Amino acid sequence: MQEYLNKNIKEIIGEFPPVADVLNGYDIGCVTCGLGTCLFKDIVGIHDLDPGEEAALLAGIARVIYPDRAVAIPKIERKSKPKSGEVSYSPPMKKLVDEHRLIKRWVAVIPRFIEGLDVTTEAGRRLIRQGIDFIQSYADKFHHAKEEAILFKCFDEDLDIIRTMCADHENARGRVREMLAALARQDRETIAGNLEAYRELLTEHVKKEDEILYRWMDRNLSMKQVGELFAKFHEKDIEFGDTPQKYQEFITRLENKFNTEEKRK
Repeated sequence: MQEYLNKNIKEIIGEFPPVADVLNGYDIGCVTCGLGTCLFKDIVGIHDLDPGEEAALLAGIARVIYPDRAVAIPKIERKSKPKSGEVSYSPPMKKLVDEHRLIKRWVAVIPRFIEGLDVTTEAGRRLIRQGIDFIQSYADKFHHAKEEAILFKCFDEDLDIIRTMCADHENARGRVREMLAALARQDRETIAGNLEAYRELLTEHVKKEDEILYRWMDRNLSMKQVGELFAKFHEKDIEFGDTPQKYQEFITRLENKFNTEEKRK
């Protein structure tokens, strides 16, 4: 079993496909991860399993790899102790989680936004541009920039989990470029397809950050780093001024618009 600890998890799943089912049982989505090069030994620490879950997970994987014999379950050393009970984020992480709330509200209205896509009138195209602007200016330049330019610099940026988050950001930027090009040629279908792909991407992306990445980072940040991050995030907030309020009002208008339309049906 020890020999597999330093192998990347996708390689192990490729050799032993049922390992994916064991991981899924603990809500560890290595199968759908864009990169999947996390070492097996790092999975436990990143996903914050308690000792009982860790033992059960490793035993389940051992049974898949060695079905005909009992093996000793290795003890994986952790840099930080797992947290138990209710999740409590540090102030800078809570700021990012709070920003996710507005992004999740946008993601929630995307299906209705797609239904009403109108590329033939100036008013319709203006609304589409406003939706794309929310993605570019709030989700990316305001929120993702805090992660890439500030938070991720506190860690090894070659870590698979960070590379995965950055790859998601690039994927979203690619969707925006395609939507802008499609809007210029009034291609409704391409805009709709990219909005739906963005919705699926961000749904999983935000979940991974809130439930895995930020918690893991909090366990590994020093008090000094937490203070420095909070100060730098505050500087970024000042730089953007009333940007968050502007986009909060935009999302609220969309929600009210769609709620009103729903009541009329």
